Amino acid sequence: MNETIICAVGNVATKPAFRDLASGPSARFRLAVTTRYLDREKNEWTDGHTNFFTVWARRQLATNVTASLDVGDPVIVQGRLKVRSEPREGQNWTSADLEAVAIGHDLTRGTSAFRRPGRAETDTAAAAPQQPEPDWETPPGVSGGTSAQREPEPAAVT
Repeated sequence: MNETIICAVGNVATKPAFRDLASGPSARFRLAVTTRYLDREKNEWTDGHTNFFTVWARRQLATNVTASLDVGDPVIVQGRLKVRSEPREGQNWTSADLEAVAIGHDLTRGTSAFRRPGRAETDTAAAAPQQPEPDWETPPGVSGGTSAQREPEPAAVT
């Protein structure tokens, strides 16, 4: 409930690394997010500080990331932010990880062609008996149909 969900817009900095673990597929890559600002003295856009995030993708997202992303691709990543600090080689190291919920190409900087992953056909689907199409029309004389299908009601006698 108290998680920090962020949306980061940047570029893929490393080739996605895929691993098939006992808990399911997993992939990770580094995301570079560089701020840009207008330098009023030069009257041009200038790159600011770059933040790097390690992006983690699980299950089907991991498989799709590995097949879809390359170094340099502009992407948008939405996920849970996890910041860790640990001593390493006598120094304090801080890392920021994103456990991705959704990842997509940034279409403001290019085009992309979406493809659904192929589904393996199962024997159970082929062996399932075909069910007849339902009859959506209400037979005449049965209540609940449209007024064109219903029999006319008798006129009221006064």
